[in-house]
Amino acid sequence: GSAAQAGIKLFGIQAKPVIPFGFFDPITRLKGGAITGSFELTGGFSFGMLVRAGITPNITFETGISKIDRRFEISVANDTSGYREQNKLRFIGYEIPAMALVFVRLGERTFMNNAIGFSLDMYPSDAEVVLDESTVYLARTNWAQFGVVGNIGAEYRTRKSGTIYLGATYHRPFGNMGQAEVRWYDRGFTETLIKGGIGGSYLTVDLRYFFHSDPDRVPRKRTKKKKE
Repeated sequence: GSAAQAGIKLFGIQAKPVIPFGFFDPITRLKGGAITGSFELTGGFSFGMLVRAGITPNITFETGISKIDRRFEISVANDTSGYREQNKLRFIGYEIPAMALVFVRLGERTFMNNAIGFSLDMYPSDAEVVLDESTVYLARTNWAQFGVVGNIGAEYRTRKSGTIYLGATYHRPFGNMGQAEVRWYDRGFTETLIKGGIGGSYLTVDLRYFFHSDPDRVPRKRTKKKKE
C-alpha cells in the first residue's frame, strides 16, 4: 500500500526559498570607533535533487545535493562624517544532507513527517562588495563544515504520478559560516577594520516532487516442467 516505503527508492527535485525570521537573529552588527556595519540575511534560494531509500514502512533515509544562494543587505556608516551606504551581497554554498525521516499516516495517501540529520556544507569562495569609502568582505570560515538539519512537512503520494511535498527546514551550521569584515578608508590616510562572525542559520519553505517508483521486487525463479 501507500504506507509501505520499505524497499522503495525515490528520486526527486526540490526548491526552497529562504525565509528571514527574526527569532534566528538574521542581523550581524559590527562596530569599531565611529564605524558601524551590518549584515542582514534578507532571503535566498536553494535548489537541488534528493534521493530517498525506504528502510522500514515508516522510516526513510534521505540524501542529495543542493546549491544555496544567501542574500544579504549590507550597510556601512561613519557617525562622525555622516557617511552611510547600503548595498547587497550574495554568498553561495552547496549542501549534502543525510537525514532520517519518520512518517505518520494522516489519510489514505497523505503523510506527515519529522526528520533530523546532518549536512556537509561547502563554500567555494568568499564574497566582496566595494563601496565608495569602504570595502565589505565575507570570508568563509572553512571550505567545508558540518551542520544540523531539522525538518517537518506533509506529502501526498499519488498512485502513478509521484509524490508532492510541502514542508519547512531549519539549517544550523556548527560554528560560524564565515567572518564579516568592513574596511573604511579616511581619504586614503588611515584605515579602520572591524570584524564579526556570521552564523549562517536559516529557515526555508520546502517544495519537493518525487518521481513515481515501484518497490524492488525479487524475480522468481522459473521451474522447468518435466517432460512426460
